[in-house]
Amino acid sequence: MSKISGALHYLFELSLLAKGTLALTESLSGLGLLLTPNAAITAVVAWLAQLQMTEASADRLAAASGHFLAVLSLQSQHFYALYLMGHGALKLAMVLALARRWPAAYPVSMALLAGFVAYQFYEFSQGGSPVLGLMAALDTMMIALVAREYRLLVPQPATSA
Repeated sequence: MSKISGALHYLFELSLLAKGTLALTESLSGLGLLLTPNAAITAVVAWLAQLQMTEASADRLAAASGHFLAVLSLQSQHFYALYLMGHGALKLAMVLALARRWPAAYPVSMALLAGFVAYQFYEFSQGGSPVLGLMAALDTMMIALVAREYRLLVPQPATSA
């Protein structure tokens, strides 16, 4: 194995570790959001906003907190909780399947990541956070790494000319 090939494999494994850690965090955050009473969340957000009122960015934070409190109904809280849990569980299953080197997991993972990238670019194009652009770039890199690992794992049939 060449140095470049070894480095790319190491980058693939490192990206699996990072994706797995983020997926687990996302799933646990969703579970926490599901189990936390809505009134407790709104009370904490209001308390944090009040603490920040002495800061220079108080107007911005107060506006953001007010918007957050206005849209965080119990129904939306449950939606976000289930979304985070499902999204995290899906990514965690993908990471575990890739770590076990299951051949079928590679094309499924590439399709899943492509879906995430499409959504991230769409949201970014709608005036989303630059973080979405960064996430899309990292997921695109991950697709390339998964495709490379798949080619190494599953021998491709020779084409005759």
